Amino acid sequence: MTRVLVTGFAPFGGETVNPSWQAASLLAAEPPAGLTVTAAELPCVFATSLGALRDAVRACSPDLVLCLGQAGGRPAVTVERVGINLDDARIPDNDGAQPVDEPVVPGGPAAYFSSLPVKACVAAVRAAGVPAAVSHTAGTFVCNHVAYGLGHLLATEFPHVRGGFVHVPWAPEQVTDGTAPALEPATVARGLRALLVAAATTPADQDLKTTEGATH
Repeated sequence: MTRVLVTGFAPFGGETVNPSWQAASLLAAEPPAGLTVTAAELPCVFATSLGALRDAVRACSPDLVLCLGQAGGRPAVTVERVGINLDDARIPDNDGAQPVDEPVVPGGPAAYFSSLPVKACVAAVRAAGVPAAVSHTAGTFVCNHVAYGLGHLLATEFPHVRGGFVHVPWAPEQVTDGTAPALEPATVARGLRALLVAAATTPADQDLKTTEGATH
């Protein structure tokens, strides 16, 4: 049985829900066959999110970690390929902190690539009938902070664990005027169940050789 830790964030930016935590909760309640899923909610706070992530990894002893975050305006589940060592917050976090041009980990490498088979994960989500794409930027807010921090944590403390970050769209209840893309958390969770199976069964070095690049 493969042990999986899935994290989502608390609401931020004035929202009352965060679809990343909604999806994580659904995955824990109904995991894919052959996997046990533990869900942990991370604070949307630069100063404490990585400590909470470390505590959750230690408590769960997972084989696989999937961190989720909200990407309002994106129309699909987006599997992040890389996290960068940069905090540059356009808005304050939930503690009012707004770091500008600061490293996530002082002295750390410039970036960490996901250790998930990102293209196989995207293909699995699409096969489940959910829109998906590879993303090459996780932003520079707390989501990227955790994406990079996860890479650093696994590289330095848990080298036997694989993991990565995935952004999910707004939930419909967050789009009151109907002008922005949204996905039901249950739909997102359906795609993520397929993603977890692909991640658990496909080594990162055996990812699909398909084009998922971007021109800009």
